[in-house]
Amino acid sequence: MSVWPEAAGILHLSKASAYAAAERGEIPTIRIGRRLLVPTAALRRLLQLDEPLDAERM
Repeated sequence: MSVWPEAAGILHLSKASAYAAAERGEIPTIRIGRRLLVPTAALRRLLQLDEPLDAERM
C-alpha cells in the first residue's frame, strides 16, 4: 500500500507526518521506482495485529 493516503489514513497521520515517519524509519517502506510503499505485513506488525498461532489452532 502507498504511504499516502492508505498507510497515513490507517495510522491517522497527515501526509507530511507519514512521509517524515517513513524517512525516520518509523514506518517500514520499500521504494519501487518513484513510489514509496508500505508492505502490508510490516504495517500489521507495526500495529501489533499479527497474533502468534497458539497450539489449539494448529
